[in-house]
Amino acid sequence: MQQKQMNIELRTKTGTGVCRRLRNADMVPGVVYGKGVDPMPVSIKVRDLQAAISGEGGLNNLITLIGGGSLDQSIAIVVDLQRDPIKKTYKHVDLHRINPNEKIRVTVPVVLKGSAIGVKEGGLLDLAHHELHAECLPGNIPDHIEIDVTDLMIAHSIHVGDIVLPEGVALLDKANIPVVSILGRAKEEEAPAAA
Repeated sequence: MQQKQMNIELRTKTGTGVCRRLRNADMVPGVVYGKGVDPMPVSIKVRDLQAAISGEGGLNNLITLIGGGSLDQSIAIVVDLQRDPIKKTYKHVDLHRINPNEKIRVTVPVVLKGSAIGVKEGGLLDLAHHELHAECLPGNIPDHIEIDVTDLMIAHSIHVGDIVLPEGVALLDKANIPVVSILGRAKEEEAPAAA
């Protein structure tokens, strides 16, 4: 998991008008909360937020907060990032202050590896879950969960319980849920010709 740094500023004023002015100044309004602390409103430069969530880990990157008074040197993770549906600009960010020694729950993207035998035989690959829910220590958050589909044949699936995980990572999804399948009908053996 990537470790990033991000400058933040504490805010004393909140409300729609304040947030609008921040966005117009290329800042993103946000809030930092966590176990045992009151939610604290903050503002973050757009470029700093983009840098903090860049890379393969994305929203699961561990972020060391710089500045922000009592939040300085705290470690946080992005739990919600709201975007404008048309402009795609950032509207608001929620950061969860975490303890590096306590397990957290995160959503991890699924990445497929290999070319499935079933696809080569005319089947259709169906990725039912692009993300899975995991629980682990912050330092063990995987960038992604890789699933090798090379040996997957038509009418077969790989379920949550079949996935090999990095040490210290547990999936919270039910073990019998199919994650990736090959759809289609297996070719029937030709009947022997009549004598």
